[in-house]
Amino acid sequence: MRWQVHSEKSLYRDPWLDVRVADVELPDGRHLDHRLLRTAPGAGAVVTDGHDRVLLIWRHRFITDSWGWEIPLGQVDEGEQPRDAAAREVEEETGWRPGPLRPLMSIQPSSGISDSLHHVYRAGSATHIGPPSDPWEAERVEWVHLSRVRKLVDNGEIVCATSISALLYVLVEDLPDGAVPKDQDGYDPARTYALPDDLPELF
Repeated sequence: MRWQVHSEKSLYRDPWLDVRVADVELPDGRHLDHRLLRTAPGAGAVVTDGHDRVLLIWRHRFITDSWGWEIPLGQVDEGEQPRDAAAREVEEETGWRPGPLRPLMSIQPSSGISDSLHHVYRAGSATHIGPPSDPWEAERVEWVHLSRVRKLVDNGEIVCATSISALLYVLVEDLPDGAVPKDQDGYDPARTYALPDDLPELF
């Protein structure tokens, strides 16, 4: 079922975002005023080294008043290519210059409210060039072993949707061909599981 958009207008706009309201018609004919955010795309990178470590920043997000590990990520400037923006953001936020970048994934982390699109790349090496040029971005910059990623997610130390998606994608990407990860309870995503007959109706 596709929602029909009859009009859209800006409520507030600045160089970083555009707050808009859309007249949306639902499949049953009802109309609603739906708020949305339109933003420039973002770009970042998962940078790994030859020791199964990933370059992360530990930072505070004042909006949620929370601390967490994140991959370097930022806005793509007008006229800039996403790959170039990803390399720039890594260097500015960490002080490390990434090696050759290849596309990893693209993600819309909050498509119910925003058209924000994040382009994520992967580099297998980096060269330290000095302290971060944007030192206010992070409390710490560290190489974190990939084996710690899942535990950091479980503990709520990685909560950024783009960072979680990209890091877990890398973990799966690095599995041997044909390997299927199983969680600690034995769940196997390659197996078909039958639902119980007494499953309650949810909707």
